[in-house]
Amino acid sequence: MKFFIDTANLEEIKKAADYGFLDGVTTNPTLMAKEGLSNQTERIQAICALTSGPVSAEVLAVEPQAMLKEARILASLAPNVAIKLPLTLEALKIAKILAEEGTSVNLTLVFSALQALLAAKVGAAFVSPFVGRLDDIGVDGLSVVEEIQTIYANYGYETEIIVASVRNSQHVLKAALIGADICTIPFAVISQLASHPLTQNGLSAFLADQAKLKKA
Repeated sequence: MKFFIDTANLEEIKKAADYGFLDGVTTNPTLMAKEGLSNQTERIQAICALTSGPVSAEVLAVEPQAMLKEARILASLAPNVAIKLPLTLEALKIAKILAEEGTSVNLTLVFSALQALLAAKVGAAFVSPFVGRLDDIGVDGLSVVEEIQTIYANYGYETEIIVASVRNSQHVLKAALIGADICTIPFAVISQLASHPLTQNGLSAFLADQAKLKKA
């Protein structure tokens, strides 16, 4: 499974890259605003310089021609930019045009397998089901991911599933167990993945025993 980091923070991206398992980055307007940014262009370019993997940059326009214009500008920033569009009927039309032009598209704000089916039919490179937000309304988000996988396998679609709105390490574990292509993970959750109390207890014991050996 590929690991993307869900952030617009350059330091978090650098740290994740240093760990050796960063495969890409996803961003959105909320994450950009969190960094105090009013324009995402320069930040997208900076992020793309830190990873060779896909970097999802979200289109903010809502009118179709404006969406297409903005998408083409974002795609020109770096070869590894993936254009992020919300899954609406208008955005699907733009996604198809971009895909035919050779631009990677990530259709986001996906909450059903039928939406994901539409994403695959227009040639999106990625589809992003939001498992955490589904859990919030009492729907098992990862069961929706399983439905998407079944549909894609039935018809041989190559669209990769990005498990998004990841809230905790259990989301990552369950996504890996069902064979999801990608998880996009906040930095705080990435830090949890390597953490286990028995590991820390064992390390503390080893260090204590090492200190005894030095005294002997």
